[in-house]
Amino acid sequence: MSKYSWPLQELPCLSLQGSVSQPKKSNKRKSRSCLVLGDGLDVESTPTELIQHDLTLHNPHTTQLVCKGKENDSNHFVLARRPRRRKEATLDFSWDHLPDELLLRILFYLPLQDLLRMSTVCRRWHRLVFDESLWHSVDLEGLTNMGPAMQQVLKTGVRRLRCPRSFIEDQYFTGTSSLQIVQLDLSSSILPTSALESIICHCRLLECLSLEGLQLSDSIIHSLSMNPNIQQLNLSGCSSFSAQSVGDMLESLHQLKQLNISWCDFSDSHVRNVVGGLSSSVTHLNLSGYRQNLTLPDVKLLALQCPNLQTLDLSDSALLTADSFPALAQLKNLHHLSLSRCYLINLAALTDFSAAFPALRQLDVFGLVNESHLTTLKTGMAHISINSRPFSNIARPTPTTCDSPVSPYHEFKMWNRRCRLRVMF
Repeated sequence: MSKYSWPLQELPCLSLQGSVSQPKKSNKRKSRSCLVLGDGLDVESTPTELIQHDLTLHNPHTTQLVCKGKENDSNHFVLARRPRRRKEATLDFSWDHLPDELLLRILFYLPLQDLLRMSTVCRRWHRLVFDESLWHSVDLEGLTNMGPAMQQVLKTGVRRLRCPRSFIEDQYFTGTSSLQIVQLDLSSSILPTSALESIICHCRLLECLSLEGLQLSDSIIHSLSMNPNIQQLNLSGCSSFSAQSVGDMLESLHQLKQLNISWCDFSDSHVRNVVGGLSSSVTHLNLSGYRQNLTLPDVKLLALQCPNLQTLDLSDSALLTADSFPALAQLKNLHHLSLSRCYLINLAALTDFSAAFPALRQLDVFGLVNESHLTTLKTGMAHISINSRPFSNIARPTPTTCDSPVSPYHEFKMWNRRCRLRVMF
């Protein structure tokens, strides 16, 4: 034996039932998940007994190796892997992902000013903001210089538009299609007749209309006759239209129920054509303010034309006398009659009202009876309320009474309904 030779010795920890360990080749792409133990042993693909023995040599207190992974069910191999870092789930939300139907539902609850601000966000939102479903009813009361606003609102397909006491400059509605307006209130507004013509001539679905105090034209009156569904029409204080045009209009409105045509700039022929053109469907009529124009023949014709009248206001008719009572007594459904300031009617003629008008429940005679005689009159007609309605509510979009002052909520109603979009000052 050479002096540099050494006797063979048994290597520790490598005897496994007669098997001889082979030298381990280096792996340049060794997995990072391998657990390297003493003497070059790693966790992956190493017999369990060798790992446990090696760990015992390094740490005598260690008696068991906790193994993880489904590969360890048979206790043949041990795999120890570093837990991977899980990415936190992030919620990627965008308004652009919402469908149009859901966005329209959200926009429905916004007030008018906020809705207009939303229209400047992008083109899609601008299209949704002016969707017809959001502009069903609009209130622009008291708005000044509202020409452009009126143009935009009319193009949205609005059906209920309230803008009394507003100022509209000389702006024309440039649309070619018919408007969808069903209820329109322009009472006491300031607008040129030409601008009003451009609006009314595009209306064919009107049911309730108030043009109180406005200057009209024969063209506007003719356009109104093209709306056969009108049920309530308020033309109180209007002017500048002919007797023939108003008579022709009323003859075409077969569904008209309430008409307020009081205090207009009328002649005798105007009154005659109005009475002669009324349909039998009229149940509420205000024909007051014609001091020298309404006569007994007109009252007789009125009773024949409108046998279903329930409310009739003939106040301030200076030519009416008690001779008109037999004609009015033909109205079997009449329950409210106003004869205020008809000074030719004497007090004695009023005492027989209970017998002549059995269905009458309200009688207004302001200016005819003083306080001392009023008590006697009320006692003789206990079932009739006398002088309880100083103001006429016929066909007016916002009725008022002296008994119950107009509340802030009621003031902004139009024909007993509020508009959803309203300008807030």
